Amino acid sequence: MPDHLPLEEQAGRMSSAGPHAWERLWGWEVLLTFSLVLPSGYVLLSDRPQSEQLVVAGCLLAILPLYAFVGRPAIVSENLPRSVVYLVLMTVLFAPPALLLSASTFALFGLCPQFFIALPARRAVIGPVVLATMPMLQRLGQDEPLEAWFDLLVILTTVIVFSSVFGVWVERIRDQSRERAELIAELESSRAEVARLSAEAGARGERERLAGEIHDTLAQGFSSIIMLLQAPDPRRNVPLAVQTARENLAEARALVAALAPAPLDSSTLLESMRRITARTGEETGADTAFATEGETRALPPGAEVVLIRALQEGLANVRKHAGAGRVRVTLGYGTREVALTVTDDGRGFDPALAEGYGLRAMRGRVEQVGGSVEVASAPGRGTRLIVEVPA
Repeated sequence: MPDHLPLEEQAGRMSSAGPHAWERLWGWEVLLTFSLVLPSGYVLLSDRPQSEQLVVAGCLLAILPLYAFVGRPAIVSENLPRSVVYLVLMTVLFAPPALLLSASTFALFGLCPQFFIALPARRAVIGPVVLATMPMLQRLGQDEPLEAWFDLLVILTTVIVFSSVFGVWVERIRDQSRERAELIAELESSRAEVARLSAEAGARGERERLAGEIHDTLAQGFSSIIMLLQAPDPRRNVPLAVQTARENLAEARALVAALAPAPLDSSTLLESMRRITARTGEETGADTAFATEGETRALPPGAEVVLIRALQEGLANVRKHAGAGRVRVTLGYGTREVALTVTDDGRGFDPALAEGYGLRAMRGRVEQVGGSVEVASAPGRGTRLIVEVPA
């Protein structure tokens, strides 16, 4: 763990990584305890002077609380300065037993791996070499046969090689565990970001859908009612306005209940289109007609909804802007598509300059089902709207 991190973040990392770190260290802790207790017991049972026994056993056994309160927290938190302090104190405590009792060499089996657990491998190699020189210093002043020196050299070499190999292995496992933890954290962060973006996209799409539904149903219905009641003789249009208000209410209820569009709830697509076309003629006084081409057939619900909404939008534009005297609606059934055509002889417009929210919403709705929208118009030449959807 980097030492420059805030203490709160370091504590958080320690607490989150702690249990897994203890599980990885328990085997080395057993080895450390066994390697320290065995020579301590040996020297206490030997006939050596009591002062020597207390020094050797006391120093070796003191390494255990040093590890528990200093070494293990430093290793788990990956705090390099504290780890160095722990290893230096451990080396200092091992020095007296190594210089007094050759049997203390056995403790190297548990002490040398501590360097590789606490430090990077390249730095950790120095520790076992330093520890291994101490038993050799203890024999310099003694008249030992060559065989004894050779045995000591074999033991020390074995300890250093053993601790080095297993220390590098431990470091590799630790690095892999850290990389895996970072990868998991990144995946969790990415998953949360994807979920957030998906939720935002879903909410945005739902808002656009509801805006289109309100525009295609309620707004158009209210516009029709206003036009009927603002006519020169509104009393003649009151029954028609009431009927339009009732249908608008049905649309609102269907929208709230997330049902299919109200015109399709109790009638077929063709009946609904014929009725909507006739209603436009009643409201505007234009000559309207509805016709079909090709062999009629049932369409998917999604395609029917798109065609109904497109017809409502097209006729709403005729009613509000065209001033047409003649309107023709045709539903043509092809082999793989169905085409809705709305033609009027009204004022016309430039499609490149006058595409409002209604046409944009219609294009978006049609494109969602893989269809297309084409508007052909010019000032003074009427308008033709063609909507094709696969079916």
